[in-house]
Amino acid sequence: MLRAAVGLLLLANVLFFAWARGWLGEAPRHGEREPARLAAQVRPEALSVLPATTASAAVQAARAAALVCLEAGPFVGDSALNELSLAEALLVQAQVPASAWNRIEPAAAPVWLVFAGRYPDAVLRNAREDDLQKYKLNYERIDAPADLAPGFVLSRHVSRDEAEAWIKTRVPAALRGLRVVQLPAPPASYRLRVPRADSEQAERMRNLPADLLAGGFKPCAARP
Repeated sequence: MLRAAVGLLLLANVLFFAWARGWLGEAPRHGEREPARLAAQVRPEALSVLPATTASAAVQAARAAALVCLEAGPFVGDSALNELSLAEALLVQAQVPASAWNRIEPAAAPVWLVFAGRYPDAVLRNAREDDLQKYKLNYERIDAPADLAPGFVLSRHVSRDEAEAWIKTRVPAALRGLRVVQLPAPPASYRLRVPRADSEQAERMRNLPADLLAGGFKPCAARP
């Protein structure tokens, strides 16, 4: 009995060896030796093995490329800050962490003008324009507001002191008749920006109610 079992085991090993060698027909691909595996490759030249640091950098670059910058706004007027707070609450509901967004605050508006005018008389207006050209000063003509136009703006500034300093340093003493005037400040305008939103965050943000977000989240405007 034992001899029969040993004989069967030996025969099975011989048959398996012959099968694996392909003597009994084509063996399955998983039984191929390395030369056969190499011959079966498709475009092996397209495969390259990167060092661990390079591969990690490539993964990070791919992830960064998938991130998008989205912003909502502008939020303008007396209710701007309340609307901005509501927009931030909606981001919390959309599972966007507070560290992921920032408020884009309004920059100081250049509402102080170095001004020449008002010249409703065309003769006086043309004479003043000739003076400005004579002294090689840049200027722009304005037709509003009514209490200043028509006239000429030579520069715009964020404070009276800055405008007066500009006159002292840039305007020849012989040129008279310039003054500093203030325009009404434009209403404050805020934006809510998520500069690096991943695809899931971006999808949730785009699905937030646009009427509560000054039109909804859109691709970020170019920075000034």
